Amino acid sequence: MDISELGFVPVAAIVVLAFLVGLTWKKADRLNDKWIPIVCGFVGLVLGVVGRTVIDGFPATDPITAAAIGVVSGLAATGAHQIYKQLSEDVHDDLKSAGGE
Repeated sequence: MDISELGFVPVAAIVVLAFLVGLTWKKADRLNDKWIPIVCGFVGLVLGVVGRTVIDGFPATDPITAAAIGVVSGLAATGAHQIYKQLSEDVHDDLKSAGGE
């Protein structure tokens, strides 16, 4: 069984692309960070709908499901970044409290 048969690859690609858009948004000085989750969700929505029509084996058969998969994937990119950020801060705090810095 090939992993692409599970429909996971297009969804992972949406997460990665939305994550990259979010990082780009964050690096832009003139843009407000509070909009990053909305932007990632919207990018995921667009990529989900486009992916349904372009990618063979996309895990949605209708546009509404494709949009929902896209939005959730886009928001997952924001969540993944927040998990990384929180874990990094915890490690930094642990080192600081242990006298490592």
